[in-house]
Amino acid sequence: MILVSKFFFVKNYVGLSLWPFIIVKNSSLKEDTVLINHERIHLKQQGELFLLPFYFIYMLEWVIRSIIYLDTYKAYQNISFEREAYANERNLNYLNERKPLGFIKYL
Repeated sequence: MILVSKFFFVKNYVGLSLWPFIIVKNSSLKEDTVLINHERIHLKQQGELFLLPFYFIYMLEWVIRSIIYLDTYKAYQNISFEREAYANERNLNYLNERKPLGFIKYL
C-alpha cells in the first residue's frame, strides 16, 4: 500500500518504506516506477529480517559508516540495504530474481 505524507521527509528524501507501507512525499511519486521499485526492495528486506533486526542493522550500519566517512549522507548511501536498492531499482524484475538476503553481498 502506498501512502502520501510530506511530514516524514527532510531535504531531498521523497520515499520510505515502513513495512507494509511505502510512503511518498507527494501523490505524483506514486507513479515513479523506479522509486516504488526501490522501496519495494526495502519492503522485501524488512520482511525477510522481521522488521526489528532490519532497523537495528540499518541504524548500526549508518552509525558505523558515519564515523568512518564523517559524512551522514555518504554513510546513508553506503548502507548495504540502500546499496542493494539503488543498484537494482531500475530492474523492475529484480524482486523475482533476487535471492534471499540479497543485501549481504553489498556489505
